[in-house]
Amino acid sequence: MTRCATSRAPARGRRFALAAGLAIALASTLALLAPLPAAAQATRLIPKTALRGRIAFTSPPAIQLNRDSARLSPGVRIHGQDNMLAMTGNLAGGEFIVDYTIEATTGLVNEVWLLTPAEAAVQPWPRNPGEAAAWTFDYLAQTWTKP
Repeated sequence: MTRCATSRAPARGRRFALAAGLAIALASTLALLAPLPAAAQATRLIPKTALRGRIAFTSPPAIQLNRDSARLSPGVRIHGQDNMLAMTGNLAGGEFIVDYTIEATTGLVNEVWLLTPAEAAVQPWPRNPGEAAAWTFDYLAQTWTKP
């Protein structure tokens, strides 16, 4: 008894339909996982310990912080205006308005946020630890209130 060539055709068709269905399901899942533009524009949450200042990246790890010599810590994290990590080599020669934190034990600059124009316009923002201690901070609104 010989098999007819047409008896295999329905099985091939079912396999093709299954593969096509899986491809569509995978494409739909990937589309749902793609980042949304609105999520990229979310407000950055900068900690209460951050101070406002101006940084000039001279020859990293050496920097000018508010026109005084300072140094970046070995594990410094620099958040660009897009909130992606920025490399010091790409920032050399640039000057930026920033929020920054200082390591308590070493006095080195530990974390830096390069501010967008909208973030830099948020006033008041403490420029020294005395102001930060005296003012009230609303973490979710990212605003400071003077007494």
